[in-house]
Amino acid sequence: MSEKKETIRCLILGSGPAGFTAAIYAARADLHPVIYQGLQPGGQLTITTEVENYPGYPDGVQGPQMMVDFQKQAERFGTDVRWGLATSVDLSSRPFKVVIDEKDEVFAETLIIATGASARWLGLESEKRLNGFGVSACATCDGFFYKGLDVAVVGGGDTACEEASYLSKLCKKVYLIHRRDELRASKAMQHRVMKASNIEIIWDSVPVEVLGEKTVDGVLLENVKTGEKSRLDIEGFFVAIGHTPNSSIFKGQIDMDANGYIITKPGTTETNIPGVFASGDVQDHVFRQAVTAAGTGCMAAIQAERFLADEE
Repeated sequence: MSEKKETIRCLILGSGPAGFTAAIYAARADLHPVIYQGLQPGGQLTITTEVENYPGYPDGVQGPQMMVDFQKQAERFGTDVRWGLATSVDLSSRPFKVVIDEKDEVFAETLIIATGASARWLGLESEKRLNGFGVSACATCDGFFYKGLDVAVVGGGDTACEEASYLSKLCKKVYLIHRRDELRASKAMQHRVMKASNIEIIWDSVPVEVLGEKTVDGVLLENVKTGEKSRLDIEGFFVAIGHTPNSSIFKGQIDMDANGYIITKPGTTETNIPGVFASGDVQDHVFRQAVTAAGTGCMAAIQAERFLADEE
């Protein structure tokens, strides 16, 4: 370990809408917040193209530009934005110890966790290449762009069924591609999918390649039982096989659910550890939207401010 040590009144881990909103509120409250941006500065919105559902952008905005705007606003009030990834934490006593990039120790009087969640992908080269150009992991975010078109959703759980149902109200045809011969989703979600006249389930199949040069124009499927390959013509490809919350360094110290999402007290961002708050997708597996993440970032900063004020 290096000898570099400092104590921070309000330390924020993560630089998506939750982290930067927390920073804006904390900075305006004179908490002198420090943000470490993490592995993906700007969060998931940096791999999103057009954002049309965030208030205040009447003509829409590119995801990366939106996060630049968030950062500028946070810095305007004095937020110290730093490169670096939290690699371990000790939350057993205050100030909390956080190790950055496995070498620098910082100490925090309050900690706001806004590390987000990462979408799970199939791992196809073509999926990565066309991400943002017909490939998406969020129907609520991007479904509007496929109005009246044919699309496919990959997955068989509640997320996939929910995405397919949402898209069925916008798109001409929705293909739900599942590798098994029965869905894993709850019965209620299954009924909703089965009742939709424009959803067709393609059983026992996996995508082996997303087709298209600059945008998606199809997907190559392989039947897992017969090995037979077939082409499906689509213009949108939605991967809905779940998300992984970026919470592994807090395991064993903060209460989480079975999937690793941090548990917060209802109506708050409080965790089981006083002085530690969680906001954004790392504690929200339901909505996962920029605007809800920003809302909980605001809550976390206000609660951190009150927590410190109550001590003084």
